[in-house]
Amino acid sequence: MEKTLAIVGAGRVGRALGRRLRELDWKIGVVVSRSEPAARRAVRFIGAGKPHGALTRQVLASHVILIATPDDAIAAVARELARIVGEELRGRVVLHTSGALDSRALAPVKECGAAVGSIHPLQTFSGVGVPDLEGRVFAVEGDVVAVRASRQIARALGGSPVHIAGDKKILYHAAAALASGQVLVLVEAATQLLISIGLKRNEAARALLPLTRQVLNNFERVGPRASWTGPLARGDYKIVEAHLRALGDGQEEIAKAYDGLNRVAARVLAQDSAGTARELERIAAATKPKIKVRGGCA
Repeated sequence: MEKTLAIVGAGRVGRALGRRLRELDWKIGVVVSRSEPAARRAVRFIGAGKPHGALTRQVLASHVILIATPDDAIAAVARELARIVGEELRGRVVLHTSGALDSRALAPVKECGAAVGSIHPLQTFSGVGVPDLEGRVFAVEGDVVAVRASRQIARALGGSPVHIAGDKKILYHAAAALASGQVLVLVEAATQLLISIGLKRNEAARALLPLTRQVLNNFERVGPRASWTGPLARGDYKIVEAHLRALGDGQEEIAKAYDGLNRVAARVLAQDSAGTARELERIAAATKPKIKVRGGCA
């Protein structure tokens, strides 16, 4: 495959992938961002490329066109690309980097003859430097030629390409969101609980982070059920009920999340899923806030 790349949407992901591929001797062509100054900053970060503040026919100088815009802009970029370049896209590969959308978002350029697909690195991008991509999963799908190009790119970056059916990508992305952003939500909620009872933030983080890391290390080493800990894992339903009663006093959102997560745990971790679910239903009924009736006499 010809190692030439145009980047449309030079944000965190586009810049990082462009820089790493440039270091791997890819020729970076046009780098398109939302403004000329933003494109110039991206080119400086990547170390190569020609900055543009709008789509241009010069994308045709590259064999692979990578669209790394936010998800809600991908279809519009594809339409504009088809309008500007048309059938000259034939023989090019157009990829987007969305984890939630599949290659159907690129339908306008596919109609012009381009091979279309998606390549999503399962990694967080902070915008500072380039994250380690060695061994990371890259979800790929699309036309045969586009998937072949995506696999080559993923392997060049040290990643592991995994084919995900287009209509299943949203579930893949939901799994990624649960394992990253939602884990952060839980840790921050736990941190705020400790702060509410008098700990300083650094003390709370120092208390919780080793606990979280150890559970994840155990998950990797011995699997989920052997790593599961806490009162629900032990069947200590009195403590689970006490947790909910305490959280219900001013921490309603966290209480609902705690109850919901217990129900998920019953399904995915408990040996006796049905029995655990019944106990959780009993606890939910026992801890349900009483409705106060206004007016009238007892």
